[in-house]
Amino acid sequence: MLESRGTPTFIIEPKDISLEELMDNISIVFQSVYLFNDTIENNIKFGNPNASHEEVINAAKKAACHDFIMALPKGYDTVIGEGGANLSGGEKQRISIARAIIKDAPIIILDEATANVDPENEDKLQIAINSLMKEKTVIMIAHKLNTIKNADQIIVLEKGQIVQKGEHDELIKEEGIYSDFIKIREKAENWKIK
Repeated sequence: MLESRGTPTFIIEPKDISLEELMDNISIVFQSVYLFNDTIENNIKFGNPNASHEEVINAAKKAACHDFIMALPKGYDTVIGEGGANLSGGEKQRISIARAIIKDAPIIILDEATANVDPENEDKLQIAINSLMKEKTVIMIAHKLNTIKNADQIIVLEKGQIVQKGEHDELIKEEGIYSDFIKIREKAENWKIK
């Protein structure tokens, strides 16, 4: 049993749950999104094939992608092409988040979900991620400080081992990889070309 902020969390042994049941309870938003050569609606419904059109629209609105979808020639019926080739990285990510929202799994894994997003899409993507994370257990794999700063617990890994864990404010006061990383980031943000 693990304990987090006074609330007991139980570890489930692999023998206690089938792979299918495990996957039903997890949604993953990867750094590199794969979209199918199909309509935007069907790409979102991949998270829940039984979803209604209204549920798809609701998920798209929460994922901050409804407006750009409606601007496409056929809206939700627009075929986006293999891999989503005719969409920007941020647009693909938001469709992936809509897919995770419509699945409504209790556990969300965000694997560098904001890593390859252009600055103009990053704010919209953060809104989408915040909608996705409501009332969920979230495991976030990230290097961007603004993505992890407000996490309840940050775990720092080195060579596959946990070397630090805690909240942002605690970790920046400790000597170690996390505070070193923050210092390097702050120096890089202050660089200027003259």
